[in-house]
Amino acid sequence: MGRIGEWVGLRWPVKPVLRWFLEEDIPGGPTYAYVFGSSLLFIFSIQVVTGIWQLLYYVPSTDHAYDSVMYLRTYVSFGWLIHGLHYWGANAFVVLLATHMARVFIWGAYKKPRELTWLLGSCLMLLVLSLTFMGALLPWDELGYWAGEVGTNMAGTVPLAGDFLRRLWRGGPTMGQLTLSRFFFLHVAVLPALAAFFIVLHIIAFRQFRNLGPWQREKERRTGPFWPDQVLKDMVFASIIFLILVGLCAFWPAPITGPADPVDNTYQPKPEWCFLFLYQALKAFTGRWEPIGTLLLPAALVLIVFLLPFYDRRKERNPHKRPMAMTLAGMLGAFVVGFTIWGYYSNPGGSPSSSPVAPGQQGSPAGPPAAFGKAPEATKGAEPTGPLPEVQVGEKLFRSQGCAACHAVNGQGGAVGPDLSNEGGAGRSREWLTAQIRDPKSHYAGSIMPAFAQLNDQQVRSIVDYMMSLTAKGGGASSAPGRAAVQLAPGIEPAAGVQPPVVGKEGAPGRAAGIVGNAKHGAVLFAEYCQACHGLEGGDNVPNPGSEAGKVPPLKDISRALFDKNPDVFAQNMDRLIQHGAVPAGERPALQMPSFGDTHSLTQQQICQIEAYVLALNGVDRALIRNPGVAPPVFFGITAGLIAMAWLTLVVWGVRIRRSSTA
Repeated sequence: MGRIGEWVGLRWPVKPVLRWFLEEDIPGGPTYAYVFGSSLLFIFSIQVVTGIWQLLYYVPSTDHAYDSVMYLRTYVSFGWLIHGLHYWGANAFVVLLATHMARVFIWGAYKKPRELTWLLGSCLMLLVLSLTFMGALLPWDELGYWAGEVGTNMAGTVPLAGDFLRRLWRGGPTMGQLTLSRFFFLHVAVLPALAAFFIVLHIIAFRQFRNLGPWQREKERRTGPFWPDQVLKDMVFASIIFLILVGLCAFWPAPITGPADPVDNTYQPKPEWCFLFLYQALKAFTGRWEPIGTLLLPAALVLIVFLLPFYDRRKERNPHKRPMAMTLAGMLGAFVVGFTIWGYYSNPGGSPSSSPVAPGQQGSPAGPPAAFGKAPEATKGAEPTGPLPEVQVGEKLFRSQGCAACHAVNGQGGAVGPDLSNEGGAGRSREWLTAQIRDPKSHYAGSIMPAFAQLNDQQVRSIVDYMMSLTAKGGGASSAPGRAAVQLAPGIEPAAGVQPPVVGKEGAPGRAAGIVGNAKHGAVLFAEYCQACHGLEGGDNVPNPGSEAGKVPPLKDISRALFDKNPDVFAQNMDRLIQHGAVPAGERPALQMPSFGDTHSLTQQQICQIEAYVLALNGVDRALIRNPGVAPPVFFGITAGLIAMAWLTLVVWGVRIRRSSTA
């Protein structure tokens, strides 16, 4: 090794470079207050390594991006660790960067002649936030998709160039493959290269004027070496950060929101936590004031940070003698922290899509406006191009109350009850439809349609408005024969074109069976589409006259024939029923399982979310790690032990050096 070092030293200035980096007397002596800069460099190296590792498995396409990420997390040895370190490392980078900039501000280390160092650090702040924003979209999950939808919509509010910028980011009018490709290219190539470039410039600018030290004169006179004293403190702090990151990976994995579904308007989006303060502030700006929140407010915050050295030119660095600067900085910090907490606990306040989209409809909706969850305002003077507001409300209620699970509209929905595609042209009065919703047995004594007593008069009127708006030339479109389970109450004939089902008929699992869903979002979909028959949390004994069991089978503590500890097998068992429907054993069961997949009542993404929820009800994790390499808790224990041994070794080594130097 000595010969190799000598050979390299003759051809490259190794020793002068090391001296330039390591030989420095720190004013005030080494302290843990200076560890944040080196910790950011440590986190950046983790991000680079784990990012490259993930590229070995990631597929940058809208069809496979989500599945490839979940494959890495569940099947690849230590994939949970690699993905977790990258996710939590990004969050730690933001926290440490904010802490580092706060320390520099308090120390007054941005003042002349260190203005360029501050400007380069501010550029790094924007790059880190950009990397966080674009990286969130790459898994093409619900959170990332809607974050991208909102972010590109914000660009669309820029006066004159807004539409061009939105199309430039998206690669077209809507989110799709070109959007993912562009975000992928920027996240893995352009932005990391720029970040590395600015880090080098930042370090050079910092080393040019050395560490500024404390603001107290008496403390500044005392000095200490950068190597090894400050380096040791940096290493200790870096090891603590790494241990925390591993602990988060082991016990609080990165969240799973399920695959992106542009037509699912039940998902209530919120941005990543580091953008929550802006998200909450944007709610105050609507209509023509929206550009203030989407453009002027972020620009003002950036300029306040960037131009700090130029409007605070006083040489005084003592924070006690800078009351105005410290007060304004405290107010800005309180605004960011307060609005972040407020945004975390606030309700999105609306649907992420600007208009209801029927399940199974193709194409992407207009998406949410700039502020997550805010309903868009109508353009002044524009002619209405869609259904009236009360009809929109009725359509949403039609789906949320489970009507779409039993009735088809224009080929989308269940076939348990009659097709309603031409209900508005059937000649029935509003009074008849209202009575049918309130008391179905008043028209058909044998009807098993539930009476929707929980709906108020306004909600019933909205549903009737929606049903009266349904017209189809040549009659309603019926589902294909035999595709769904059909309800046959006594005295009621099947709808035209629908044949009685084959009892016990099964089909192959659909695409949803292989997708890892999110149980929390699945609970929302379950309440909307499944709870009417299966009860709260799938555990109520809902009566089912005519079936052998006399009730709907529970989904909590589910039948042993469907249950399996292997989440893949369990999901496939559930998927067959949800996709193709089922008929309970018995002569004439009143309630039968609709074929949500075959009739496109639910998208495959929605089905996988419901399956994740049903698995969770029975204690099975849909995102179970099949091949961890080492179990996450065990790996955390090993890491903690190795770090403790390293600390002990450094302590013993330091004591020996101190004794030898005093001797």
